Amino acid sequence: MTRSLRVAVQMDPIESINIDADSTFALMLEAQARGHRLWHYHVRDLALRGGRVTAWAKPIEVRRAYGNHFTFGAEEELDLGEGADVVLMRQDPPFDMAYITATHILEHIHPRTLVVNDPASVRNAPEKLFVTHFPELMPVTMVTSDRRRIAAFRREHGDIIIKPLFGNGGAGVFHLRPDDPNMNALVEMFTERSREPLVIQKYVPAVREGDKRIILVDGVAMGAINRVPAAGEARSNMHVGGRPEPTTLTEREREICAAIGPELKKRGMIFVGIDVIGGYLTEINVTSPTGLQEIARFDGVHLERAIWDAIEAKILAR
Repeated sequence: MTRSLRVAVQMDPIESINIDADSTFALMLEAQARGHRLWHYHVRDLALRGGRVTAWAKPIEVRRAYGNHFTFGAEEELDLGEGADVVLMRQDPPFDMAYITATHILEHIHPRTLVVNDPASVRNAPEKLFVTHFPELMPVTMVTSDRRRIAAFRREHGDIIIKPLFGNGGAGVFHLRPDDPNMNALVEMFTERSREPLVIQKYVPAVREGDKRIILVDGVAMGAINRVPAAGEARSNMHVGGRPEPTTLTEREREICAAIGPELKKRGMIFVGIDVIGGYLTEINVTSPTGLQEIARFDGVHLERAIWDAIEAKILAR
């Protein structure tokens, strides 16, 4: 692509990111290397008035320099509908009403300004619910807050996983063995804190061998890492001690990607990370997927380039 794009990055404070792991940082470095101009803003700085979407944003330059990885320009009120070509919606979950409201606001400018990923599709595809549209690819799963159904599910399957429907990063994920006496207390704790139902899944023992994160770009599987749980831990998320390691895709994993890829592409999901355990699809991450830098470190494959190729192709086609 020959012309410079104006790219607004909606993300959490850049001051606190890990530049060796953050996927948004990798996307920003690649955009900058292509000559695109970057602005940074927080989701709380969005505003909608009379159909016009603006944000208090700062021009930004990024560099891979520890303790000096960015420079801000002067803050300005950026019109995201007229003054930006692309918005990267990269703030971390939780997928709460604030997150949902941000998708409604950004829907006013998309696709005139390309929002990645499509905000309406993100809103309609929360990680642990969107995946239920592919039951043949999943472990046995139930979504409910009814204690009787949870107890019956446990009697049927023994080892189970209980997790909050809109949790993220492994928070609140519990592995309950058949003899664990804490199930009722856990369900009470969850239901007292939230009116949202829970996700109950049959435990997949293969998680001890790793939870595979596969990155799909515009519906095509392009890379993966395996995340191995720490000793004594049921969760493989890297920020709770999971260990990343190189991996390749199995035939079953390629089948999963081929089954869901066309739907992701149709919904405008350019950058997606799916989780696969023991040949079962467990989550489809569309809000703020990660894993780019780990894949680059292990395989030498820079998927941020493929993501920007896809974004630029959509801009050109438009």
